[in-house]
Parts: sequence; structure tokens; C-alpha cells
Amino acid sequence: MLIGALLFLTWLVLLLRYPGKALPVSLAAVLGVALIATAVFWQEHDTEWHLARLELRLHHAPADCPADRPLAAQLHNGSDRPLLELRWRVAAYAPGDSVDLAEDRYDRPHYVAPGALPPGGDWHACLPLPPLRHGYRAQTVEFRAEGLDGRFAE
Repeated sequence: MLIGALLFLTWLVLLLRYPGKALPVSLAAVLGVALIATAVFWQEHDTEWHLARLELRLHHAPADCPADRPLAAQLHNGSDRPLLELRWRVAAYAPGDSVDLAEDRYDRPHYVAPGALPPGGDWHACLPLPPLRHGYRAQTVEFRAEGLDGRFAE
């Protein structure tokens, strides 16, 4: 914080003392920062647009999955780009409720989809359940994928 204040003060002194030389450099720096910010904003918006085209469904399926991984996941890539990487967290809700019943612990499972899912491609897997709050059973809650974060090929 102190270094930032000193840099700002130095820039202000240079701008006041030598406006003919400091002003063009300052304008170029502002333009450069604006271009970088625009590029970052565009890239994040593009990624969010592609993430919104993914369809990830989760349901408790003990009959179809092994006992240690009873959460069935179905992912469809509705984007026009190959999905390279996808991470998310699983939330659990009682029907009609908005309180997440999955405990947020350090040993909570990490959920990751396989790499390179082509456009229009599907992926199915059985995943471990997140730890639920005391008194709730997996059969009585609805599971949702939240906090999707991923990368797409260019």
C-alpha cells in the first residue's frame, strides 16, 4: 500500500513538473491498462457463455453406481468448442428449500470432468457423495452442480 502511494505521488509530481513528457506516457499507460482489462473481460465473458451451454445433471443412483460412488453424473457439452477441463462443487437441497445441506469440510470430494469432451459429446460417471449435514439422507435431497469453472479449446 505504501509503495503504491509513493508511486502515485511520484507520478503526480512528474505530471505537474513535466506535463509535456509525462502526459503522453500516462495516456499510453492508461490505454494499455484499458486494453488489457478489455481482453480479460472478453475472455471471461466468452468462458461464461460456453459454461452456460453445458448441461450437468446429478442424481442419487445407488442401483446404477458402486456403493462408494452413488452419485450419477451426466454431462452434455452443448457448446461449439471442445471442453478441456471442468471443475465444480456439489450442493444438496431438500425439496423446496434453499439451504445447502452439503457440509463444507476440508475432506469434501473434488469433482472434475475428464478432459477433451467434444462439442455435442456426453460423459457419464459415478461420483462420491458430498458429506451431508447430520440427519439428512442422500435419497431425500436433490443434488446440483454449482460453481462451474472450466476451460475450452479455442
